[in-house]
Amino acid sequence: MTVRNLDAVFAPRSVALAGGSQRPGSVGRAVLKNIRDAGFAGPLFLVNREYAEIDGVAAAPSFADLPAPADLVVVTAPPAAIPGLLDEAGAAGSRAAVVVTRGLGAGQGSLRNEAEAVARRRGMRLIGPGCFGVQSPFTQLNASIAPVAQPGDLALISQSGGVMASTIEWANARGIGFSGVVAFGDMVDVDVDDLLDHFALDRHSRAILLYLRDVANAPRFLSAARAAARIKPVVVVKSSQAHAAPRTGSEAALLATTDAVYDAAFRRAGILRVADLAELFSAAETLAHVAPVAGKRLAILANGGALGQLAAERLAALGGRAADLAEDTKAKVASLVPEMGSSALNPVDLRGDATPELFEAVLEAMLADPNVDAALAIHAPTSLSPALACARAVAAATKQARAKRYPPKPVFAAFLGSDAAPRAALEAAHIPFFRTPEAAVAGVMHLVRHVEGQEALIATPPSAPETFSPDVARARAAVENGLASGRSWLSPTDVAEVLAAYAIATLPQAFVATPEEAAEVAGGMLARGGAALKLISPDVPSRGAVGGVRLGLETAAAVEQAARAMIARVEQRSPGAQIDGFIVQPDIRPRDAQELFAGIADDPVFGPVVVVGAGGGAATLLRDVALALPPLHLGLAHDAIARTRAGALLDGYDGRLPADRDAVALTLVKLAQIAVDMPEIRDIDLNPLVASPRGAVVFDARIRVAPAVRSARPGVANPRLAIRPYPKAYESRASLPNGSEIFMRPVRPEDEPAIAVFFRAVEEDDLRQRFFTPMREVPRAFVARMTQIDYARTMTLLAIGPGEEVLGVAQLHADVEGREGEYAILLRSALKGVGLGWRLMRALIRVARTEGFTTMSGQVLAENSSMLAVCRELGFDIRADPDDPSVRLVSLDLSEAAVSGLAATATAT
Repeated sequence: MTVRNLDAVFAPRSVALAGGSQRPGSVGRAVLKNIRDAGFAGPLFLVNREYAEIDGVAAAPSFADLPAPADLVVVTAPPAAIPGLLDEAGAAGSRAAVVVTRGLGAGQGSLRNEAEAVARRRGMRLIGPGCFGVQSPFTQLNASIAPVAQPGDLALISQSGGVMASTIEWANARGIGFSGVVAFGDMVDVDVDDLLDHFALDRHSRAILLYLRDVANAPRFLSAARAAARIKPVVVVKSSQAHAAPRTGSEAALLATTDAVYDAAFRRAGILRVADLAELFSAAETLAHVAPVAGKRLAILANGGALGQLAAERLAALGGRAADLAEDTKAKVASLVPEMGSSALNPVDLRGDATPELFEAVLEAMLADPNVDAALAIHAPTSLSPALACARAVAAATKQARAKRYPPKPVFAAFLGSDAAPRAALEAAHIPFFRTPEAAVAGVMHLVRHVEGQEALIATPPSAPETFSPDVARARAAVENGLASGRSWLSPTDVAEVLAAYAIATLPQAFVATPEEAAEVAGGMLARGGAALKLISPDVPSRGAVGGVRLGLETAAAVEQAARAMIARVEQRSPGAQIDGFIVQPDIRPRDAQELFAGIADDPVFGPVVVVGAGGGAATLLRDVALALPPLHLGLAHDAIARTRAGALLDGYDGRLPADRDAVALTLVKLAQIAVDMPEIRDIDLNPLVASPRGAVVFDARIRVAPAVRSARPGVANPRLAIRPYPKAYESRASLPNGSEIFMRPVRPEDEPAIAVFFRAVEEDDLRQRFFTPMREVPRAFVARMTQIDYARTMTLLAIGPGEEVLGVAQLHADVEGREGEYAILLRSALKGVGLGWRLMRALIRVARTEGFTTMSGQVLAENSSMLAVCRELGFDIRADPDDPSVRLVSLDLSEAAVSGLAATATAT
């Protein structure tokens, strides 16, 4: 992922159109008209070998014949001409191209592959092929076949040209503008990840709107989405795949539907998914213009009881709740609205004759209430309650509340009349405006969900949870034993070994081969309340389909009879199925327990996902589940449990004691760790996972395996993880020449306050040398972005002193190929020259080598003699920047031969 040369797409100095004809209706002619009509101020060139001019614009026969290079090239020529035109444009100095043309094919030897190779060789960014084009309203550029968009603060990234065009039309009718619009087509080069990166840093964009059909590369998408969502709201409409073929195999696979996995991914990325385009704009307007909300407690006032009640019911349905007003607030409201009496409730009914003064006074009281997180004012037009005056009263109360408290509590308004004046008054006061109470409540909950998403970004969990130490070798041996047998489902013995290796508690069980052995083993269990019998067959993945589970067997004879009946049913329903034997367990059914389902499913896009929800025989019918992407920590596990109805039952009900939620959450964390460590494990079903006040125990389990390639990255065996865990392997300790000890480790999200303190200990001149521009302090947004990394495309190492203070920060940014890394290092000003920079640089080199980089490079001011000395000592090539004599370009060859020389230098040192 990279934003390299994307400025040439959204802020080009000049544009050239290649293709088109004088034929009415041709794509090229339409694009040329749109560029001209939008008023692009820079030079507009036309390259066309067949026409000397089109619509009055003179055409050059080739890019070499243009009077100056075209920053951006828009191509509408026939498919066969595309590679040659791109090569010619790149040779002439073009930095980016938008290929509108479709039909370039796919696969080896296709025109699409050829175009991609040409763009890569020439260093050009390529949008498309087969796209609607791009728009940059602030530069008056409409290089697309869509209607022109108005300038605004929303960025639109669409995987559909039709959605792009219709969204612009929808927005234009409502006075909504854009900072940039792009439909990216086939994504040969520039994809959604690059565009998220670009608009995340774009100063014109306050929110990013995204339309997706699918995700091509889950780790890259989540990396970019998480980075963007930390800076500004990202709202996505993802087309549903409700008609996709149902998954087969494990229960976890059946429960982890495609849409559910996407929901889990969006949630983990901190982006908000909405249902349709109308809701997309509603959410974006809310998120971009209203301060974050601290909770879900909403105060509602309306000049009509039914309107307030509709809002409250919608609020409850979406997971929010009406605020329980404080006694002081109730008394104040009762004095203002005597009809409500002393027990004034929320929503507050102001009656149909509510005056502007009443709206203002009640809203003021609500916003001052500590039990209120946000407020909604609802107004229906009546002859006794003037809409415009009431809107101004709501704006006045909001302004007063904002002056008294920071951050202010959000205020929303739903004015149901057709008069446009109230809307103008409210929007001028930065109060989101809606036409219905239900839409306003949805806007409130968009804000709540956005804040919840931001909270989910706080921590990236460690590679191994600190609460337990799994015996990975033991689990791997069991998995390899199963693979060697050629079966896709592990034997019960191997399943038990895997779960025991990760300290997942299971019910005692015995494995027997015959009905007679089952009866004999069961005899020792009957005195404790009976026995349970379960069939073992690699050819019968669903025991329920053949009656392969019997509970409550009270005699040895009943156990033997049940086993023989199972064999008969298998022979009848699955002729030829292999029967390996039976599992015999004590029939324990605690009355104070809750049956849950927990497992792992393998998603083709996002890899392993953890599934939790209601368990038992009806798990796949109830579909009361929540999904989460590994790795997990206890906080994320508890969040997943809380999103299920079964999770609410764990708190106790009807006299039952609460179950041990921590034990359930820890089981999910352990499952997630299995997914990190064992790429061969594709599915796990723990059903039921029985939770009681005494803990969580697995009563039945199945594990499906398949051969898999293991990752070479440290700490992560599974290359299919969508989110990379904290790379503990990059932790190290070192001694400085003065004898002091330092601890070097990757940054964590909770390091933000310590890094902010660190930057305050760096002198202005050192900041200038690091950032190449004068600055007195580092913005908080930059610090947050530095700590909220995904360890995939960016690695930040901290040097920690004995007092836990940050002494130095080193960063390594990967290029789009993941082959080259650009570094940057900054030290506390008082610690320059003591060897700290040298040690951080060596740690970064180790990271770059381990990650498989071929080159590590950086830019150093010529006056920064200490950093240049470190680079020289460690074998960097140093040369002057041909574009800036004050800068030195440094690079280190990380090839095998160069690494051997570096190791020798380090040993000698």
